Amino acid sequence: MSGFRMDRINEEVRREIDKIIREDVSDPRVAGTYSITRAEVTRDLKFVKVFVSVLEEDKREPMMEALKSASGFIRRTLSKRVLLRAAPQPLFVLDKNIEYGAHIAEVLKEAGMDKPAAEAEESGDE
Repeated sequence: MSGFRMDRINEEVRREIDKIIREDVSDPRVAGTYSITRAEVTRDLKFVKVFVSVLEEDKREPMMEALKSASGFIRRTLSKRVLLRAAPQPLFVLDKNIEYGAHIAEVLKEAGMDKPAAEAEESGDE
């Protein structure tokens, strides 16, 4: 398959899994602020690695456990919504990129390096 087609499949699967989790999964552990950042479907379409970012630290572990226990339901629902040769088995992975970005932004703010270059020049903070 071409790279462009795989990108389209990845995005479509990501969008549908996000929709399934938000609208159809009724597990109370699926709560708080979270985002499905990306999905990577294997070339044989058997598995999809789903990257989940959860903002609240205390809700990360229960959320991941809930998603793993609902993976069969998610796969079954995904097979009805996305026309693929086979419905990929979701494998959920905790994505810490957003958390890391927020940490870097905080470090830069503390160091006084969060100002744009034009602001720094005007205030004489070079």
